[in-house]
Amino acid sequence: MTDRFALVPASYVYLLRDGADGTEVLLQQRGPVPYMAGHWAAAAAGHVEPGETAYDAASREALEELGITDLDLDFVLTMQRSQFGPAVEERVDWFFTARSWTGEPRIVEPDKAASLGWFALDALPEPMVPHEAQALAHLFSGVGYLTFGWDARPSGGGPSATATTGSTETQGGNR
Repeated sequence: MTDRFALVPASYVYLLRDGADGTEVLLQQRGPVPYMAGHWAAAAAGHVEPGETAYDAASREALEELGITDLDLDFVLTMQRSQFGPAVEERVDWFFTARSWTGEPRIVEPDKAASLGWFALDALPEPMVPHEAQALAHLFSGVGYLTFGWDARPSGGGPSATATTGSTETQGGNR
Protein backbone atom coordinates (compact mmCIF):
# COMPACT_ATOMS: atom_id res chain seq x y z
CA MET A 1 0.00 0.00 0.00
CA THR A 2 1.25 3.48 -0.87
CA ASP A 3 1.21 6.13 1.83
CA ARG A 4 -0.47 9.31 0.69
CA PHE A 5 0.61 12.74 1.74
CA ALA A 6 -1.70 15.51 2.84
CA LEU A 7 -1.55 19.05 1.47
CA VAL A 8 -1.78 21.94 3.93
CA PRO A 9 -3.91 24.63 2.21
CA ALA A 10 -3.52 28.39 2.68
CA SER A 11 -4.90 31.60 1.15
CA TYR A 12 -2.95 34.82 0.62
CA VAL A 13 -4.38 38.30 -0.02
CA TYR A 14 -2.36 41.04 -1.71
CA LEU A 15 -4.10 44.40 -1.44
CA LEU A 16 -3.11 46.56 -4.41
CA ARG A 17 -3.36 50.27 -5.16
CA ASP A 18 -2.04 52.69 -7.75
CA GLY A 19 0.97 54.61 -6.45
CA ALA A 20 3.19 57.34 -7.82
CA ASP A 21 5.63 54.71 -9.19
CA GLY A 22 3.09 52.15 -10.37
CA THR A 23 1.21 49.39 -8.58
CA GLU A 24 1.83 49.09 -4.85
CA VAL A 25 1.14 46.12 -2.57
CA LEU A 26 0.37 46.17 1.16
CA LEU A 27 2.77 43.91 3.04
CA GLN A 28 3.05 42.85 6.67
CA GLN A 29 6.34 42.51 8.48
CA ARG A 30 6.03 39.32 10.51
CA GLY A 31 6.43 39.75 14.24
CA PRO A 32 7.85 37.31 16.82
CA VAL A 33 6.28 34.22 15.24
CA PRO A 34 7.85 30.78 14.66
CA TYR A 35 7.89 31.03 10.83
CA MET A 36 10.03 33.70 9.15
CA ALA A 37 9.96 36.30 11.94
CA GLY A 38 10.96 39.75 10.65
CA HIS A 39 10.29 38.85 7.01
CA TRP A 40 7.83 40.76 4.83
CA ALA A 41 4.78 38.85 3.63
CA ALA A 42 1.20 39.23 2.44
CA ALA A 43 -0.70 41.60 4.70
CA ALA A 44 -3.32 38.86 5.17
CA ALA A 45 -2.78 35.11 4.86
CA GLY A 46 -3.54 31.90 6.65
CA HIS A 47 -4.67 28.30 6.54
CA VAL A 48 -7.92 27.27 4.92
CA GLU A 49 -10.07 25.74 7.65
CA PRO A 50 -12.08 22.51 7.21
CA GLY A 51 -15.27 23.17 5.24
CA GLU A 52 -14.02 26.56 4.05
CA THR A 53 -13.23 27.57 0.47
CA ALA A 54 -9.96 29.32 -0.38
CA TYR A 55 -12.00 32.46 -1.18
CA ASP A 56 -13.75 32.31 2.21
CA ALA A 57 -10.41 31.86 3.96
CA ALA A 58 -8.97 34.90 2.16
CA SER A 59 -11.91 37.06 3.26
CA ARG A 60 -11.74 35.72 6.83
CA GLU A 61 -7.99 36.34 7.08
CA ALA A 62 -8.40 39.90 5.78
CA LEU A 63 -10.92 40.58 8.55
CA GLU A 64 -8.89 38.83 11.27
CA GLU A 65 -5.53 40.37 10.34
CA LEU A 66 -6.43 43.75 8.80
CA GLY A 67 -9.96 44.54 10.02
CA ILE A 68 -11.32 44.95 6.48
CA THR A 69 -14.38 43.45 4.78
CA ASP A 70 -16.15 43.35 1.42
CA LEU A 71 -13.00 42.55 -0.54
CA ASP A 72 -13.36 42.35 -4.30
CA LEU A 73 -11.08 39.30 -4.60
CA ASP A 74 -9.45 38.24 -7.85
CA PHE A 75 -7.85 34.80 -8.00
CA VAL A 76 -4.32 35.07 -9.41
CA LEU A 77 -2.44 31.78 -9.05
CA THR A 78 -1.88 28.56 -7.15
CA MET A 79 1.51 27.46 -5.82
CA GLN A 80 2.48 23.94 -4.83
CA ARG A 81 5.32 23.86 -2.31
CA SER A 82 7.36 21.03 -0.82
CA GLN A 83 10.27 20.49 1.52
CA PHE A 84 10.12 16.73 0.85
CA GLY A 85 9.69 15.84 4.49
CA PRO A 86 6.69 15.22 6.73
CA ALA A 87 3.17 15.82 5.39
CA VAL A 88 3.03 19.24 7.09
CA GLU A 89 5.72 20.37 4.64
CA GLU A 90 3.52 19.69 1.60
CA ARG A 91 1.58 22.87 0.83
CA VAL A 92 -0.86 24.33 -1.67
CA ASP A 93 -1.33 28.09 -1.64
CA TRP A 94 -3.97 30.22 -3.36
CA PHE A 95 -3.04 33.83 -4.09
CA PHE A 96 -5.65 36.56 -4.47
CA THR A 97 -5.50 40.30 -5.10
CA ALA A 98 -7.99 42.99 -4.18
CA ARG A 99 -8.17 46.62 -5.25
CA SER A 100 -11.30 47.49 -3.28
CA TRP A 101 -12.47 46.74 0.25
CA THR A 102 -14.30 48.34 3.15
CA GLY A 103 -12.32 49.75 6.08
CA GLU A 104 -8.79 51.00 6.61
CA PRO A 105 -6.21 48.18 6.79
CA ARG A 106 -4.53 48.07 10.20
CA ILE A 107 -2.66 45.57 12.35
CA VAL A 108 -5.31 43.65 14.28
CA GLU A 109 -2.94 41.01 15.69
CA PRO A 110 0.05 42.95 17.09
CA ASP A 111 1.49 39.76 18.59
CA LYS A 112 1.93 38.39 15.04
CA ALA A 113 2.67 41.47 12.91
CA ALA A 114 5.31 44.14 13.55
CA SER A 115 4.47 46.57 10.75
CA LEU A 116 2.40 47.26 7.62
CA GLY A 117 3.61 49.12 4.58
CA TRP A 118 2.80 49.90 0.94
CA PHE A 119 5.59 49.00 -1.50
CA ALA A 120 6.01 49.31 -5.25
CA LEU A 121 5.97 45.85 -6.83
CA ASP A 122 9.39 46.53 -8.35
CA ALA A 123 10.87 47.73 -5.02
CA LEU A 124 9.89 45.11 -2.43
CA PRO A 125 11.44 45.25 1.04
CA GLU A 126 13.97 42.74 2.34
CA PRO A 127 13.87 40.18 3.67
CA MET A 128 10.79 38.70 1.94
CA VAL A 129 9.31 35.27 2.62
CA PRO A 130 10.90 33.45 -0.38
CA HIS A 131 7.83 31.73 -1.83
CA GLU A 132 5.85 34.96 -1.56
CA ALA A 133 8.56 36.89 -3.40
CA GLN A 134 8.19 34.33 -6.20
CA ALA A 135 4.39 34.73 -6.20
CA LEU A 136 4.69 38.53 -6.35
CA ALA A 137 7.17 38.26 -9.22
CA HIS A 138 4.53 36.32 -11.20
CA LEU A 139 1.49 38.32 -10.07
CA PHE A 140 0.64 39.66 -13.52
CA SER A 141 2.33 36.98 -15.65
CA GLY A 142 -0.85 35.06 -16.41
CA VAL A 143 0.74 31.83 -15.17
CA GLY A 144 -1.83 30.08 -13.01
CA TYR A 145 0.37 27.39 -11.40
CA LEU A 146 3.79 27.73 -9.74
CA THR A 147 5.98 25.32 -7.83
CA PHE A 148 8.41 26.09 -5.04
CA GLY A 149 10.99 23.86 -3.37
CA TRP A 150 11.62 21.28 -6.06
CA ASP A 151 15.23 22.37 -6.50
CA ALA A 152 15.87 21.09 -2.96
CA ARG A 153 14.26 17.64 -3.40
CA PRO A 154 16.29 14.65 -2.22
CA SER A 155 17.60 12.32 -4.90
CA GLY A 156 15.03 9.81 -6.01
CA GLY A 157 12.07 11.94 -4.92
CA GLY A 158 9.75 14.40 -6.56
CA PRO A 159 9.20 15.09 -10.24
CA SER A 160 11.88 14.48 -12.84
CA ALA A 161 14.27 17.22 -13.85
CA THR A 162 12.39 17.54 -17.13
CA ALA A 163 9.14 18.28 -15.29
CA THR A 164 10.51 21.18 -13.25
CA THR A 165 13.88 22.84 -12.90
CA GLY A 166 13.63 24.49 -9.51
CA SER A 167 11.90 26.78 -7.11
CA THR A 168 11.58 29.58 -9.62
CA GLU A 169 10.04 27.37 -12.28
CA THR A 170 6.54 28.10 -13.47
CA GLN A 171 4.43 25.22 -14.63
CA GLY A 172 1.60 25.03 -17.09
CA GLY A 173 -0.68 27.89 -17.89
CA ASN A 174 -3.99 28.93 -16.44
CA ARG A 175 -5.31 25.53 -15.46
